[in-house]
Amino acid sequence: MVGNVPVGGSAPVTVQTMTNTKTTDVAATVAQIKQIERAGADIVRVSVPTMEAAEAFRLIKVQSTIPVVADIHFDYRIALKVAEFGADCLRINPGNIGNEQRVRSVVDCARDRNIPIRIGVNGGSLERDLQEKYGEPTPEALVESALRHVEYLDKFDFQNFKVSVKASDVALAVGAYRLLAQQIEQPLHLGITEAGGLRAGAVKSAIGLGMLLAEGIGDTLRVSLAADPVEEVKVGFDILKSLRIRSRGINFIACPSCSRQEFDVIGTVNELERRLEDVVTPMDVSIIGCVVNGPGEALTADLGLAGAVNKSAFYEDGQRVDRLDNQALIAILEQRIRAKVAALNLNKPIKD
Repeated sequence: MVGNVPVGGSAPVTVQTMTNTKTTDVAATVAQIKQIERAGADIVRVSVPTMEAAEAFRLIKVQSTIPVVADIHFDYRIALKVAEFGADCLRINPGNIGNEQRVRSVVDCARDRNIPIRIGVNGGSLERDLQEKYGEPTPEALVESALRHVEYLDKFDFQNFKVSVKASDVALAVGAYRLLAQQIEQPLHLGITEAGGLRAGAVKSAIGLGMLLAEGIGDTLRVSLAADPVEEVKVGFDILKSLRIRSRGINFIACPSCSRQEFDVIGTVNELERRLEDVVTPMDVSIIGCVVNGPGEALTADLGLAGAVNKSAFYEDGQRVDRLDNQALIAILEQRIRAKVAALNLNKPIKD
């Protein structure tokens, strides 16, 4: 459990991100966390590099309604302080926070407060002896590093942890996670670290994380982009949505458009995505610009549009119910989608 969010086992794969504000700027960090919450993130991570940042973490934690992970390197005293302030998880590497007694003090504190630990290994910061042993980062090197840290926790009989073995190279990360999944039973935190900008990073993350998730590997993920953390959350959910692992919001099925299109498909879809970002109800909406593939896609979507001259056919639950004026599609479609969302929510079964 990371706060009130289950990770691993039969729990849904969770999506998390990390703030990129100065942690000591409490107002800016809290504002960013609120944006991240609205985007749907299950968990957020905050870097805590100094004692001053730890004091700020205390103020940040009480203002977040999603669990907050404290990211700590080197100074075990910071880990003890943020644990006292209610951190929902500690991201540490036991091997880089000092001697055995210091590691034990952090582990004992985490145990007493029921705080999980994430061991985070990164291909860019492997131990020197492993770099010399393997010559370069390899899946075996990443896993050996991870298991070294796991040994610390095993020695102190602490099993409440998860592990990541991230790398910026897709094949390296995928290979490491596959190896590690065979050797431990704790949850795995997935990520292609330092994946790049929004477009390239999203592609690399989708390929790497998608391969692992399709094999049943991974319990929580972060998409690491040189972009707004909100975009990381969106891409994370898009990956899960495309694999039918978890759905949140509208899944737009849209053609790339061609000379057969009877309305501006690209402009319509982009504007609808912008207008409907607040919708969290899972729904398939098909928007196709012509009658070649339009009716077929619309038949299997919750709502669908098949382009035709002047007026396009509108489908609901596989039935053609109307024809919509091509000159006013965006406003009408937004209205119809929101009405469908309201109807779906109204008819949700009441849970005991």
